[in-house]
Amino acid sequence: MEKIFAIPTENKKLCAHFGRCESFALIEVENYNIVKESYLDPPVHQPGTYPAFLAEQGVSTIITGGMGVMAQNLFRKNNIEVFMGVGAEDPAKLVEKYLQSELENGDNLCDSDHNH
Repeated sequence: MEKIFAIPTENKKLCAHFGRCESFALIEVENYNIVKESYLDPPVHQPGTYPAFLAEQGVSTIITGGMGVMAQNLFRKNNIEVFMGVGAEDPAKLVEKYLQSELENGDNLCDSDHNH
């Protein structure tokens, strides 16, 4: 199993608002082990830029506090899994929780509309 996770960060912790992050933590996993952690500065934020940017990096899963509906739809079109409603934590710890099936998909923290 090889996967690349992207986590929007601010000060090296998960940033609740996907579109306002200062960088993305990219965490590469092979055989359920983290093999590489790096930080990438995103392009200028405009609708649709982040999903395209992360798809180009080979990302398969996004872990975030929340994001807009358009971004969610663009990730789905690129076959990228989105985990939302996750609190500010160290990116590697979040990926470890995911790998141990302990990460829960929660409510979108970006808006108050809870119609999924």
